Amino acid sequence: MIDVVILAAGQGSRMKSDLPKVLHPIAGKPMLGHVIDSARLVNANAMHVVVGHGADQVKARFGDEQDIQFALQSEQKGTGHAVMMALENLAKSGVTLILYGDVPLIQSHTLEALVKITQQGNVGLLTVNMDDPSGYGRIVRDANHKVKAIVEHKDASESELTIQEVNTGILAVPTEKLHEWLPKLSNDNAQGEYYLTDVIAMSVAAGIEVETLQPEFAEETFGVNNRAQQAELERWYQARLVQDLMTQGVTVLDPARLDIRGQVTVGRDVVIDANVILEGQVVLGDGVHIEANCIVKNSSIAAGTSVKAFSHLEDADVKQACDIGPYARLRPGAVLENGAKVGNFCEVKKSVIGEGSKVNHLTYIGDALIGSNVNVGAGTITCNYDGVNKFKTEIGDGAFIGSNSSLVAPVKIGAGATVGAGSTITKEVEVDKLAVARGKQVNLNWQRPTKK
Repeated sequence: MIDVVILAAGQGSRMKSDLPKVLHPIAGKPMLGHVIDSARLVNANAMHVVVGHGADQVKARFGDEQDIQFALQSEQKGTGHAVMMALENLAKSGVTLILYGDVPLIQSHTLEALVKITQQGNVGLLTVNMDDPSGYGRIVRDANHKVKAIVEHKDASESELTIQEVNTGILAVPTEKLHEWLPKLSNDNAQGEYYLTDVIAMSVAAGIEVETLQPEFAEETFGVNNRAQQAELERWYQARLVQDLMTQGVTVLDPARLDIRGQVTVGRDVVIDANVILEGQVVLGDGVHIEANCIVKNSSIAAGTSVKAFSHLEDADVKQACDIGPYARLRPGAVLENGAKVGNFCEVKKSVIGEGSKVNHLTYIGDALIGSNVNVGAGTITCNYDGVNKFKTEIGDGAFIGSNSSLVAPVKIGAGATVGAGSTITKEVEVDKLAVARGKQVNLNWQRPTKK
């Protein structure tokens, strides 16, 4: 039986934000979300999140997740007091893993190793060595190098302040012992708080060994107290995500200028240029090339497609060998079939662009079904909205839409039909017909105005 307790009640005043600290993002995900995801991978039987400041906002964000129970810490009286708030919901036996909502990048394999320590009945404590341990609780060991206590910085003696091994706050404790020790905590210290770290001394006094573990990366244990620390962890995490992509064979032209804010699946020989953001669930097929300054969100891009600079794709489904941009925007529901092209300053929303069809310049396509090998001229607009309802435009295979045309939906353009440039089409155009719907040109004699 594994219980996970995540402490997420702090105000985070140094963030200077109305948003609770644990909801601030790293790689597009709330910090608390990172901790929860890592904790789930240890196959916990129950997840307890202790909330306080901004409790309603935290519950609103994570309240729909069935495996999470919330405990309220209405007054912040220290880490020991916070765990006490969840104590009645913990199992009577097993292991309790204690984590922090503002320490977002703890890795699941680190937690698994920490939990294993408790299989022999020991307490597992995660520590790191720091060149400058100021502000951290020191790990005090006896003559046999066994842990005997954790001393907080403000309570430490001069000799204890020289210790470089520090407490991360993350620990795994036999749950039965947690029920025994927490009610015995005292707030007789410089802060007047109930320190969770005091259970270490209680463990030693009970003859239970405290076994320490150090993570692969110290950054796993770094907390966020201000915007600068948030940015520091963001960059470290992004570097790891980008390194993983490059390990999979992706060419990243500037690793420092790629942001990944979700899950990315890649094929072979993918190339990504500078200042690209990949967000949500993104799939990049073999040979996909994304040029600089593009945003791709919750989209699938199949093999051989080129996304040119400054293009934005959101909830789009792009098939093979398509050509997008520069400065193209694919909005939710955009589907490009094989070999389709959407050119510069074009917008496509909730529409299918058929195989081999081209939407090249300065065009808006919304709520449309476009067949194969269609040419849509520059400045064309599907007028899909009457101010209340949306309507559909259908364009058949091989049709040609002249530049600066307005297609007033609902309307159908038949296969092989041609729409003359500058037309406003309000009625169906039959197969292979030419439609011209524009005012008659009149040339008049006139006197050009002169400046007075």
